Amino acid sequence: MNIYADNAATTVICQAAADAMLDTMKNYPGNPSSLYILGQRAKEKLEDSRAQIAAMINAEPREIIFTSGGSESDNQALLSAAMIGKRKGKTHIISSAFEHHAILHTLKKLEKNGFEVTLLPVHENGIVRVSELENALRDDTCLVTIMTANNEIGTIQPIKEIGELCRSRGVLFHTDAVQAVGHIPIDVKEQSIDMLSASAHKFHGPRGTGFLYFRKGIVLSNLIEGGAQERGKRAGTENLPAIAGMTAALRESIDGMEKHNAHKTVIRDHLIEGLSRIPHSALNGDAESRLSGNVNFSFEGIEGESLLILLDKKGISASSGSACTSGALDPSHVLLSIGRIHDVAHGSLRLSIGEDITMEEADYIIGSVKEVVEYLRSFSPVWRDLMTGKREFIL
Repeated sequence: MNIYADNAATTVICQAAADAMLDTMKNYPGNPSSLYILGQRAKEKLEDSRAQIAAMINAEPREIIFTSGGSESDNQALLSAAMIGKRKGKTHIISSAFEHHAILHTLKKLEKNGFEVTLLPVHENGIVRVSELENALRDDTCLVTIMTANNEIGTIQPIKEIGELCRSRGVLFHTDAVQAVGHIPIDVKEQSIDMLSASAHKFHGPRGTGFLYFRKGIVLSNLIEGGAQERGKRAGTENLPAIAGMTAALRESIDGMEKHNAHKTVIRDHLIEGLSRIPHSALNGDAESRLSGNVNFSFEGIEGESLLILLDKKGISASSGSACTSGALDPSHVLLSIGRIHDVAHGSLRLSIGEDITMEEADYIIGSVKEVVEYLRSFSPVWRDLMTGKREFIL
């Protein structure tokens, strides 16, 4: 049996996206910036995609620019908001301790340039408390950036309440919605979102493309200089086939969202119930306020890397955290932020399931994880110390 359970890292491209890309490559060969007929047809295709994507998040077409994906969108949003704030004498930024590294590393860069950053705790359930955000706001706060749904433990944040608070205080609010767009409803107006980042390959679109929403009136700072594409805010010829594929994938994801989430929630809860029976294990993050496809567990007394390798041999593709840091030796900063100690954080497993998973496959995952965990513990010196009382159990 082969089961792909790492959809948070990337999803398999859907047929609708692949068809849209092939059609665009065949029938729209022109450069959207060219004045001749082929170029103008490509321009129409580009703007149609922009209008469709804008409508799907309740934005206006002029509020969307196309990027290479979530990391670029995050960088441009944060640097733009920082420059807006700096011009007003505001250099304080608030974020959370478990953001994606595209956010955290950009914040480090801004700190080196004179900005002050406050990272809010996310507590054991992996959710930011709006009351703590309110207490952290200052007169010189220029930006709040909180992800919509965490990429490792899947917890969904109170984005609407955060947006409304920021709007009432005149502070720009950006959300990294890379894991959320196409999976939960997004309405930038209703949720008072000023800027939002998205990436196509998280909702069955092509890799290497995404978009940035920015509310009209916000002046973006350029990351890439050159031509006048994207109203002068993102130079470089637009990747029209990928943009068309992203549009088709997002439409299909949103149209099937309710049905797919209902199915995945049943499977997710079955996985959680089954894995919870493994002794000295624990679900990471809130059990209910989480993405329908996310299951993240820690198992005491094992190493996550060994767990992944042995699961792979059983045909299960999973991860221990973000694909962007899979080569790192340090434990997940997300798990540390919710209070897991290093030894426990090292023994983590992230399952991010797709809408095509079956109950039979879920049972196979549960049985395989149980078998592998028992095997790894059988020769683990840490587990031996726990069992003999030399160490105390945490989970």
